Amino acid sequence: MKKTNLAVAAAVTGLLAVGATTLTTTAVHAAEKEKCYGVAKAGKNDCATNTSSCAGTSTKDAQSDAFIVVPKGLCDRLSGSSSTSS
Repeated sequence: MKKTNLAVAAAVTGLLAVGATTLTTTAVHAAEKEKCYGVAKAGKNDCATNTSSCAGTSTKDAQSDAFIVVPKGLCDRLSGSSSTSS
């Protein structure tokens, strides 16, 4: 019975290690992104705007309160973009 318990403990430990690695990787990728306002095409925004509560609901191109998530540093390079909502 002790061999079975050891095998189960090893399997659980391995799963916990994989889960912790995945969470850390996800957090790092999230930190490398930023919201970029004023560049989304109509209906292509990533999340809520000041006037709507869902993604994909912006009503015009380059709506100043609609954003898309882009890699950090890209927003500054896009014409008409802003890292804050107007």
